[in-house]
Amino acid sequence: MFNWIQNIADWLVYDVLNMEQGQHLAETLNFFIYDTTKILILLFVVIFLMGIVNSYFPIDKVKNYLSRNKLFGFEYLMASLFGVVTPFCSCSSVPLFIGFVRGGIPLGVTFSFLITSPLVNEVAIGLFVGLFGIKTTIIYVVSGVLLGTISGVILQKLKLEPYLTPWVKEVLATAQKDQDVFIAEKQTLKQRLPVIWEEVLKILKGIIPYVLIGIAIGGLMHGYIPEGFFEKYMDKDNLFAVPIATILAVPMYSNASGILPVVQVLVAKGIPIGTAIAFMMGVVGLSLPEAMLLKKVMTLKLIAIFFGVVTLCIIISGYIFNIVL
Repeated sequence: MFNWIQNIADWLVYDVLNMEQGQHLAETLNFFIYDTTKILILLFVVIFLMGIVNSYFPIDKVKNYLSRNKLFGFEYLMASLFGVVTPFCSCSSVPLFIGFVRGGIPLGVTFSFLITSPLVNEVAIGLFVGLFGIKTTIIYVVSGVLLGTISGVILQKLKLEPYLTPWVKEVLATAQKDQDVFIAEKQTLKQRLPVIWEEVLKILKGIIPYVLIGIAIGGLMHGYIPEGFFEKYMDKDNLFAVPIATILAVPMYSNASGILPVVQVLVAKGIPIGTAIAFMMGVVGLSLPEAMLLKKVMTLKLIAIFFGVVTLCIIISGYIFNIVL
């Protein structure tokens, strides 16, 4: 889907700048150009589309329905399943996360989507089947969906809304105010577009600096972490290999399809599959670039709680994988 962006990045780095493939700086710059372009395009498209949806979305009715009706966790499961069919990396999922919050969806439900979206998608599933077989793939997909669902429930129970940043609260207030005007004046989509466009630019202006910083961190990790660095910490005889693998994965940044070949190599070298998959979940589900982007919408305390809960669930999943497989 984004091969043309990769071709442009390759052309700029290796042809225009005449840098050699494999050099740390070249790989870092290539990663930065590719991911920045891809994520900014996704940001624009997703925020614009969510702006249109939210302009028609009955925010108060959604809030009231979800608060008054007991769905017995089904809403968290649905958010996780929606994450499965949206092939985004952790940073690309954040615009939809903002859109859900603006639309009145409870924070825990939006977290379920944010967790599952980068972990499980059709590309990752296809690669998983080819690399590890159907049984392992099914267990991985089910565990990924359950991870998002259970984490979302836990985070909702903690009542974390006060830890959203003032910027998000301002966006929410503006969304409600704009929608009241849209409904009262019965405006057409054409009449709503200038207001939606203005809000898109406002959101982009607010989060682009965090995107650039986050991707720069990811690029440095991608280009400068030496090959084989993690393997010595994931030995099968190490009882704490799963939590170590998960924590070491957090500074890295990649999507599921990008990290799966690494997981295959780790398993081939004798590292337990549960430990390797916990490492993969840490890479794609949690990352410093994602934390930088979330910094615009969450306080540091909320980010720490979010990362802590998800990390704990990933570690438990890794141990279960090692037992089952």
